[in-house]
Amino acid sequence: MDLQNIAYTFAQLFHNFGSVTVVGGSICALASYRTGAVSRGLTWIVLIGWGIQALSGSAFGAISYFHYGKFPDIKGIALAALGVKILCTTIGFTFAASQLFVNFSIKSNRRIGFLQCGIGILALSSAAVLRWFS
Repeated sequence: MDLQNIAYTFAQLFHNFGSVTVVGGSICALASYRTGAVSRGLTWIVLIGWGIQALSGSAFGAISYFHYGKFPDIKGIALAALGVKILCTTIGFTFAASQLFVNFSIKSNRRIGFLQCGIGILALSSAAVLRWFS
């Protein structure tokens, strides 16, 4: 049994669920904003999704470091895609947390919801680029 592949599999599994949570939760939250309600539960789900993205993304590097004694050697486009993913995660987590603790107007929450959807989709797209070019 290859423990490295099992570790990567679980990291990828959590990473995928984090992606679904971020994008799906953001889309559902946008639908709730149309009715004038701001769903704190959905916002928590999106925040947790971004947290899962950060932790599971970090796990990929940690697994490589543990098994090879160094981080993955990525360059060029793959490195740029990783940077975009990290930036999206940071922005998404920050906006989701701010929605929970700052009293925004419905209009502002809708704007943040659209932003969350967009950066979630951008993060997913960057993951494909990172996978292909690394």
